[in-house]
Amino acid sequence: MKALSLKQPYAELIRNGSKTIETRKWKTNYRGDLLICSSLSKHDGGVKYKDFVQSMKLLNYYTKNNIKINYGYAICVVNLVDIQPMKKEDEKLACCQIYDGAYSWFLENIRQIEQFPVKGQLNLFNVYDKLIIYK
Repeated sequence: MKALSLKQPYAELIRNGSKTIETRKWKTNYRGDLLICSSLSKHDGGVKYKDFVQSMKLLNYYTKNNIKINYGYAICVVNLVDIQPMKKEDEKLACCQIYDGAYSWFLENIRQIEQFPVKGQLNLFNVYDKLIIYK
């Protein structure tokens, strides 16, 4: 299965259904199932400080409520249905502000899996289907 790595807490926001648009400065012709993996590295402030603050609020909420966020794990499967240049109205579902050169990757049909460690990579990469166990 094709896989994509994201820094936390953005991967978790996709897993919990709060983020249904991922943004990238590149696009792909691939459409279909996409394994969402959390990067080993944490979000460092990224594109806009406001987004960083919102992300840290989510992390604090998870910490206070003893909800574990995994780093370096495959965490869910989504369906990548479309990619378009990012628009202002995409910001809320992307959990970030529009930025130069951004593409909106539209995600649907989030499916929970048994999380397992995975070494992330840049761009899309492949993970063996047999490792994916749906809940």
